[in-house]
Formats: sequence, structure tokens, C-alpha cells
Amino acid sequence: MNFSSSTTSLKKALLLFISLNLAYHTFAQNRDSTKHVLNFTGSASVTNNGFSFIPSFSLGKPAAIFNFNVNGGKRLSFEPEFRFALEDAKPWSFIFIWRYKLVNAEKFKLTIGTHLPALNFKTVPVVKNGAAQDLIQVQRFFPVIELVPNFLISKNVSIGAFYLYGHSPEIDATKNTHFVSLRAIFSNIKLTEQLFCRFNPQVFYLKSDTKDGFYAAANLTLAKKKFPFTISTMLNKALETEIAGKDFNWNISLNYTFGSTYVRP
Repeated sequence: MNFSSSTTSLKKALLLFISLNLAYHTFAQNRDSTKHVLNFTGSASVTNNGFSFIPSFSLGKPAAIFNFNVNGGKRLSFEPEFRFALEDAKPWSFIFIWRYKLVNAEKFKLTIGTHLPALNFKTVPVVKNGAAQDLIQVQRFFPVIELVPNFLISKNVSIGAFYLYGHSPEIDATKNTHFVSLRAIFSNIKLTEQLFCRFNPQVFYLKSDTKDGFYAAANLTLAKKKFPFTISTMLNKALETEIAGKDFNWNISLNYTFGSTYVRP
């Protein structure tokens, strides 16, 4: 697929996102008997090294990442993610994530989710009519299933787990992926009256078909109160693994967050 074809694919993906967004708006859950509430939040990030959904994989070069969350204020949310390489604006991955809070208690939450679908893009060199061209190949992953329990220890501290199973029907892709993570979230760590940080460490096990490995990762974010920009860094260290990839990997990102709430009769 040439660049114009990839642009067409991007337009189709964005059209799908808008259509799903509107569909969700139409069927948004009632907060009361007379109003529909739709929350729309998101973030845009630029980074020197794009990390994948699973931290042991990365693009290895600068990337732009867009995350969105659309929900009706209740249990169901639509959380698509779009990743692009910065140098040529080629798509890297599109993940259309649906999540539902199966248990939504004060101290314990259990979320289930699916990626419908998850798409990875890779550039393959080909020769057509005697000229070298780049073909953008799409790898689909479906079904993808998430299971996320989380325990709130205090207002700013929680611990939990994340399990993901993904299957790909493609011939040249990993057929079955299992990802199990144990993680903690430390939020609103006060540094000054205006500055605070978030720290999210995790250890995880990854199995890709017959190969597996153990890893440690962490994300640290520096933020300012009532300011939409943050700076974050991601670190990943392989502890013991058979899966190809860097033994140690990191990035630094500039992030912009935004959000709105829409209410209609």
C-alpha cells in the first residue's frame, strides 16, 4: 500500500471512530430521567520512542500517540488509541477498546474489556513495475480480552492486576499472546504547592506463542495543577526472557490532556 492508500485507510479509521462516537452518544446511559451526559476526554503525546500497549515492545523512533475516552458517566466506556510514527506520519497501531466496569464498588473495581479490533501496521518493501515501493501491511488481532481488578488502598494509592489475551488470524503474526501484569498506582504525590507526580510501577509476564519472559516497568509523570501539559517517562527492563527485544528501553514524552462534558435533554 502506498502513502495515498495509507491516508485513505487513516480516513476510514477516523470515520469509524467518529461513527462509533456518535453511536455511543446516541445510546449514552441516563444519569437521570431527563438528561443524557456524555464525557469526552483524551490526551495527545509526542515522544522520542513510542511504546506499545505492552511495554516490552516499542517503535524505536519518535511517535505521536492519541488516547480518547468516551463514556456516559456510568460503567461503559469507549477508549480508542491511535499511534503514528512522527517522521513520516505512517500509522503504527490503532486499538479500538471497549471497557465495562463489572464491579464498581468504593474500594474494589473489576473492569472487563475487548479490543474491537486491534490493528498493527508495518512497512514492507516491495518492487512494483521495476520501482521500489513501501507497502503498509495490516495485522489484525481479534479476539482481544482484558480483565482488570483494582483495589483502592487509600485516596491516592491503589494496587491491581491486568490480564490481556490476544489472538491474530494473520499468517506472519504472533498467534496467541498472554500478558499478565501486577501493578501499583501512586497518584498526586505532592512535590510543591503547584507540582505533583504520578508513579506507576509494574512487573509483568509475557507469553508470545511458545516464547515467554518476565519484565519490570515503570511510568513517572510530572504535572502542574490546572495545567494541561505534563512530562512523563517510561522505563522497561527485561528480567529473564526468550522474546526478542531490547534488554532495557526508555522514553520521554510531552503530553497534552483535554476533556469536556456534554449534556442534552
